[in-house]
Amino acid sequence: MITKRTGILRVLYATYYSLKGLRAAFLSEAAVRQEIFAILIMTPVAFFIDVTHVERILLVISLLIVLITELLNTSIEKLCDHVSTDIHLLIGRAKDIGSAAVFISLMMAGFTWISILW
Repeated sequence: MITKRTGILRVLYATYYSLKGLRAAFLSEAAVRQEIFAILIMTPVAFFIDVTHVERILLVISLLIVLITELLNTSIEKLCDHVSTDIHLLIGRAKDIGSAAVFISLMMAGFTWISILW
């Protein structure tokens, strides 16, 4: 029988695996590296410009949503590649849909930044 971790130990292991996944995505995906770089540049900018607290939160959250979406898309792509490296209509469609989600999150972040800064 598998014993499940509980309490603080579960949180520590979950954090370890989350950081492991973030590292794996960072090392294997240029898009993740680019988005993390953008977050590292744009987040301080959000704190130096003259906006309200709520606007600042929206600016930073919009960047994080892009990263979250990219991580989910990357996991879909990795799983699809594991299932089959052959060209397959449904696998291609799944990858395209994941890419569309990233595109929409990028458009949302751009709209948020332009709307607040304009």
